[in-house]
Amino acid sequence: MINRLNEVNDVTILSVFDDAFKTYGNVVTGIDFSELIFYMEEKTPIPENGNIYVASVPEMEEISAAEEIQNFFYGGMPIQIGYCNGRNTTYNGFEYHKGSEINVAVTDFMLVLGHTWLIKDNTYAVEDAQVFFVPKGTAIEMFQTTLHLSPCRVCDEGFKGIVVLPRGTNTPLEKKPENPQGENRLLLQKNKWVIAHPEREPLIRQGAFPGLLGNNKELKY
Repeated sequence: MINRLNEVNDVTILSVFDDAFKTYGNVVTGIDFSELIFYMEEKTPIPENGNIYVASVPEMEEISAAEEIQNFFYGGMPIQIGYCNGRNTTYNGFEYHKGSEINVAVTDFMLVLGHTWLIKDNTYAVEDAQVFFVPKGTAIEMFQTTLHLSPCRVCDEGFKGIVVLPRGTNTPLEKKPENPQGENRLLLQKNKWVIAHPEREPLIRQGAFPGLLGNNKELKY
């Protein structure tokens, strides 16, 4: 699969098992995600168009792996388990959180990743990002310094991915900053800072800062 992706794209597609991924995150081992994956396969849809993101699914949070993730991966801090399914193929923008995010690939997909330390005056250059292939069944941690957004599909059917985050992330803000300056201009939701591509109108309409510089690249498969 990764060889095919590199043949059809004009950017290098790396693997999360490559050393290049180590500044973005880790491959997670030692936790059995199989029951969560089964739930995703049986109970969650891939939309006909676009993506669907659900921050918290109570049924998934009751699966035994959830307690293990919370206690041993997040040190007992409250977590939420949800999912992102869809048909995305473009970069669109980046977000980051204060705290690691775990993604579990229910299907194969690609992730476009960057580093927060390359943000300059709330802008980020598309050319500084790297693309990583995440094979089906693989769980990864993305550090809080890792820019990311929706996965990108590698087949016509789309993608499915489990998303684990500190509880409350990606939910509406109770109070937005008045006259925001600096990083506060990127704050879109609770624990969610976003840099959008100016062409990504749905994000812009939500209030995302249009700071992604360069072409809104589309990944092929």
